[in-house]
Amino acid sequence: MVMSEKQRSAKKPAKQGSGEDAPKPIKIGASTPYDFDSKNLTAYGGLLPVATMLEKLKFRQLVEQTLTVKRETRAMPWYQFVLSMVLALYVGFSRLHHLRFLAREPMLVGILEVLALPRQCTFWRFLASLHLTVAQQIVEVQRQMRQRVWEAANVKLKSVTFDTDTTVHTVYGKQMGARRSYNPKNKGKKSFQPLLTFIAETREFVGGELRNGDRPTGKQIAKHLESVMSTVPKGVKVNYGRADCGFYCWEAVEAYEKYGCQFIVVAKKTARLLEELKAAHWKRSPRTDADEQCEFWYQPTGWGRAYRFIALRYKKEREDQEQESEQYQLFETSEYNYRVFVTNMDAPIDALVWFYRQRASAENLIKEANNDAGLAAHPSKRWAMNCVHFQLAMLAYNLNCWLVLFNREKTADAAEVKHVQLSTTRLRFLFLAAKIWCHSGRVGVSYSDHYEEKGIFQRLMDRLRTIKKDDNGFVPVVPQALRC
Repeated sequence: MVMSEKQRSAKKPAKQGSGEDAPKPIKIGASTPYDFDSKNLTAYGGLLPVATMLEKLKFRQLVEQTLTVKRETRAMPWYQFVLSMVLALYVGFSRLHHLRFLAREPMLVGILEVLALPRQCTFWRFLASLHLTVAQQIVEVQRQMRQRVWEAANVKLKSVTFDTDTTVHTVYGKQMGARRSYNPKNKGKKSFQPLLTFIAETREFVGGELRNGDRPTGKQIAKHLESVMSTVPKGVKVNYGRADCGFYCWEAVEAYEKYGCQFIVVAKKTARLLEELKAAHWKRSPRTDADEQCEFWYQPTGWGRAYRFIALRYKKEREDQEQESEQYQLFETSEYNYRVFVTNMDAPIDALVWFYRQRASAENLIKEANNDAGLAAHPSKRWAMNCVHFQLAMLAYNLNCWLVLFNREKTADAAEVKHVQLSTTRLRFLFLAAKIWCHSGRVGVSYSDHYEEKGIFQRLMDRLRTIKKDDNGFVPVVPQALRC
């Protein structure tokens, strides 16, 4: 039988999907209703990993054993006062009167196990009651926490580099210890000049203190360097030190030598050193940005022995020579600009110059501590109170560094671990909208299914929750050790 084209019927296509199941975009406008009836909503869901890390590493027991706080507190135990101030600094509230914005924050009060934070005046009185020795005890807490983090995060560095520098905090009013001294941005203003030292490989703060506005003396520099190098984590065999011309003195060099530290320090301009530079044998410097380079052995006045000095010089243009003033800048003459270093290392000049240039990251870390961790927000005119707050701010800074070590990728090279600034950490992992729920005696936290970093967040939580301690210390939770 022959069928015509009209009698043939085309096969109906199968349904590819129902349009009714497609989600419709929500519309929010001026007439959208709102209320304040929801409970236990938090904007700081990222505090959960911080609380997990502190609990697993026995932070509370360490603080209660190390700090000597004699004040009787009524609103809540004194440990919770310390933890609340550290967490507030980590969140971004650097002033004590900012704590009123966190008074009933569900995540924070849940970590502290209180219904609400006390008033700001209560925190102020507690901080004012702490003696100056508590500041050094907080440094000891950080040292022991660093050792625990390195064990649990599987950090096996054989060598570390200490970057030491100072910063200037301009203050206004009648703060104890404020001086009119070196302050290039606000000349003539009173200031503090803290000393800080960081580990270049992990960006951790290892030691430092709040100082008055006077420039540090040689004895003060040596005391600081000795306190830093005596807190090296276990397993580190080689130490390196880098510092600018503010640490150019015999006491600093002696402190480096005492602990077997290989150092490179920028030299200060003196008449004798200029004579050595002019008499030195200069040659081309193809592997640096300088025109010429040289090296020589030189013993400055008051030093115990001679050391190796390396120098670079840059030839000035004619315009610069014509505009030359009588008051020359650091290591600047009518014909050349100089960069001079003193070191006890035997590496080539270009390698040492490159090694020192990596110290520039320390200035960025100080800037991060000042702007993001609240280091420059001194709460009082009392010296001891400001010193304790200084160490609390650096403890909050280190919390971010420790989380980065736990959250790193599976890499064995310390140079590949990128430092995530505290401001970036807040945007990516801290400021997370979440709901805290309670059901059948259980408490949980629910996050949005649209969170872009949930894979990284889940990996971090899995690592932190598996931290445990045995007879030899904390068991590593990161599969591959971090080495240099």
